[in-house]
Amino acid sequence: MTGNILVTGGAGYIGSHACVALLEAGFRVVVVDNLCNSHPLALQRVQDITGLPLIFEQSDIRDRTAMGELFARHDIAAVLHFAGLKAVGESCEKPLLYYENNVSGTVHLLQAMQQAGVRRMIFSSSATVYGFPDSMPVNEATPLAAYNPYGRTKQMIEQILGDLCSSGAEDHWQIALLRYFNPAGAHESGLIGEDPHGIPNNLLPYVAQVAAGRLEWLPVFGDDYPTPDGTGVRDYIHVQDLVNGHLLALRKLLGLAVGETFCRAYNLGTGKGYSVLDMVKTFEQVNGVKVPYRMMPRRDGDVASCWADAGRAREELGWEPQKDLSAMLADSWHWQRKNPKGYRQ
Repeated sequence: MTGNILVTGGAGYIGSHACVALLEAGFRVVVVDNLCNSHPLALQRVQDITGLPLIFEQSDIRDRTAMGELFARHDIAAVLHFAGLKAVGESCEKPLLYYENNVSGTVHLLQAMQQAGVRRMIFSSSATVYGFPDSMPVNEATPLAAYNPYGRTKQMIEQILGDLCSSGAEDHWQIALLRYFNPAGAHESGLIGEDPHGIPNNLLPYVAQVAAGRLEWLPVFGDDYPTPDGTGVRDYIHVQDLVNGHLLALRKLLGLAVGETFCRAYNLGTGKGYSVLDMVKTFEQVNGVKVPYRMMPRRDGDVASCWADAGRAREELGWEPQKDLSAMLADSWHWQRKNPKGYRQ
């Protein structure tokens, strides 16, 4: 394949793991990241893991001029689009920031792609686009009904990408929409992992920081859901399985005929649901540590249970998750112990 793979948000949690997978698979990588919620050390460690170089451009996808110049400087074959703000609570407090960054930023990126003649994109979407589904597991035909600004930005971007693909005979866009469930874990080396700013928004980094003594106890929001132990149930997927899904989706796009239009959504999840207390107890068992927790009232907007039907990804991409819950929890703890302050040592 000629051309580079552009990874937006490539210094972030999932983006950095995607860079490792791409480099190890023989692709050349260009990263663009504004570092608002990431750290350049992650990209150095990507290169340490792989022994291979990448190109880093510190810029913002909202900057139309910078994006145009980036595509002019580099021969780009496809884009893996991870750049976006992702905290549900913050999105409720600062909706305009989320719409500007996630939606407007993506529009500016797409305009730069269109001008440069780049038509392949893999978009980092989310299971939040399903809102409060009526039944489980969730498949790609489940109606979209995002219920918070973060989820709505993902749903809006999916609509924009769908409109692009149906916009006319001359623009043959080829797009994969990957709807993640709950990414967890870290690279087995312990060199890259999830490094949230401030109090973690996601369960696993919060659990790991409590186990390490950085935080005193874990708040468990809700013990009266209609689940086996009353706590919320989610589908957790190892970040390396997740990025393998991107690699397989990329190969699919690269294998399409020139002039063929393609836009398809794929769930990426294990199809197994684990409650919050399942996660806490298994973390303690796997890693031999204690995780103090306290029961708290439910949070507004939390769904009781959500897990994936990932049959389409299995059948059409050949994707199958390889790492189980124990591996996710062990790798999360390895990253935490090796990097007690994340990348900010």
